[in-house]
Amino acid sequence: MASEEIEALIGRVAMRDQKAFEALYKKTSPKLYAVCLRILGNRTDAEEILQEVYVKIWQRAERFAASEGPAMPWLTTIARNQSIDAIRARKPVADEIDTAYDLADTEPGPEEQAMVKGEGRRIDRCMEELEADRAQAVRSAYVEGLSYQELAEQYAVPLNTMRTWLRRSLIRLRECMDR
Repeated sequence: MASEEIEALIGRVAMRDQKAFEALYKKTSPKLYAVCLRILGNRTDAEEILQEVYVKIWQRAERFAASEGPAMPWLTTIARNQSIDAIRARKPVADEIDTAYDLADTEPGPEEQAMVKGEGRRIDRCMEELEADRAQAVRSAYVEGLSYQELAEQYAVPLNTMRTWLRRSLIRLRECMDR
């Protein structure tokens, strides 16, 4: 296509000639679409950016000066710049390091760790106030998850006795913790 023909169409577009704009689109859109597609790598994005390119051409046609160079490179530069701007405007894809920053830290903070350690020491002190076999039964039931029946068999006591031991031990622990 002759550069003079494109330059003439751009001149008419500068005067808001819609037929000239349509002719310019028909003659240059395949080349400008290819530029957008090569940069963006996605047909849908390239089509959208191509529309924006032609809006800019419509708005800037009066700025084109044939004396500064041929028309097609001017049009191609608009398409190229618009495509690059679209890439820059996209939200960047997070790298692995960036996604690591977005992960919530599930570990307790220093203050919470200190509180948990303090509570642990208080529980240990209260457990020392219980008889040794009662304290071990509480640990076995509530830390190791043994059932009343398993504890009754382990300590060779009736099931209801084991329930009473645990209930009374928990009451004593609660009273100690409340002090």
